[in-house]
Parts: sequence; C-alpha cells; structure tokens
Amino acid sequence: MLRIIGSGFGRTGTQALKLALNELGFGPCHHMDQMLGNPAMLAPWQAVARGETPDWAAMFPGYVSQVDWPGAALWPELAAAFPDAKVIHTERPEEDWWRSFSATIGSLLPHRADAPDAHRRAVLEMAHDLIVPRSLGGLPITKERAIAAYRRNNAAVRAAIAPERLLVFYAGLGWEPLCTFLGVAVPSTPFPRINSTAEFRAHAGLDRAPA
Repeated sequence: MLRIIGSGFGRTGTQALKLALNELGFGPCHHMDQMLGNPAMLAPWQAVARGETPDWAAMFPGYVSQVDWPGAALWPELAAAFPDAKVIHTERPEEDWWRSFSATIGSLLPHRADAPDAHRRAVLEMAHDLIVPRSLGGLPITKERAIAAYRRNNAAVRAAIAPERLLVFYAGLGWEPLCTFLGVAVPSTPFPRINSTAEFRAHAGLDRAPA
C-alpha cells in the first residue's frame, strides 16, 4: 500500500528522493530503474499504456512509496486510489529540467528501438506510450511543448492536492522539509546526491561511440 506518491517529472531529483525515502523508512520506493532490472514488473504497465484500468494496489506489490515515471504520469489516479498517501512533488527550474531531460530521457525515447536488449526496448516503448501523451503533451517533443507541459503539471498538482497533503520539494533543500512533512527525525547522513546527467548518460550508453 503506497504511503507516498511522487508526482514530479523524471529528472527533477527523483532518484535522490527515492534513496532518501528508503533511508527514512518509506521504502522500498518504486522508480523507473526498478523496472529496468525486473522484467516481471513490466506487463501491468504495458497494459496501462494501452489504456487498461489496473488494480492499483497490485501495480506496486510490496512498495511503500513511488516516485518518477511511469507512476508520476498517473499521479491523479494514484492520489485517488490511495487517499491516505501523502504527495511529494519534485521540481527544479524549468530550463535546468529541460537541459537534463533532453540530454537523458528525451534522448532515449526517440531511439528506443536501438536499446541493447529486448527488455530495455520494451520498457522504453511502454515509457514512450505512457509518458509522451500523459505527461509531455504528445508529439513532437520540443523544448517549447515540453516546458509548457512541465508547467501544466506543476500547476495541476498544486490545484488538485490539498496543501496539508502536499510537499513541493527541491532536492537542494536537503532533509529538513522532507522530514518535517513526513514526521520523522533528520538523519545524520548527507542528503543523497546521485544520477547526474553524466551518470545517466554513461549508465544508458548514450555517450558510447557507435560500433
């Protein structure tokens, strides 16, 4: 049963938030990277991308929290399905977001057929079919259209979620606002910093020379 719903787009500090939630006892946290390593998780999301209505509890077996896409594309449905869950909305300045998104996820989706194995291709196909229409406003994915969609999502979350249920969070703020919102003690460890654009590109093979 989800206790935390992440409504922020990918590349807004969701990986760092995932690690932070795990450390604070709100894990395991569902994130796109789990899908890349677990083929069994993919089929239900493919069904959602096709327009089927899922059993939301079954979509997150054993998970306490969710951040990042694909779940973030469906935050209104998740907020309704888990009415007692709190919502954490990650943001960053829109130009910074576009710069990171376009160099990472935005570079992968148009070339999803070139992924190195069948599972990664299937994950990227699902992500394209779900994220592009639901989060990014459809094709083509241009800077102007993507930033407009980013703004719409940020505004929609603020309009739909009651203030006492919502934390708008920037990773640079560190532990204090997150821990206050969740009612837990601040850890003595530094707030996670991970998954820079360079790290993402290296992990995804985006900077490899063509064979």
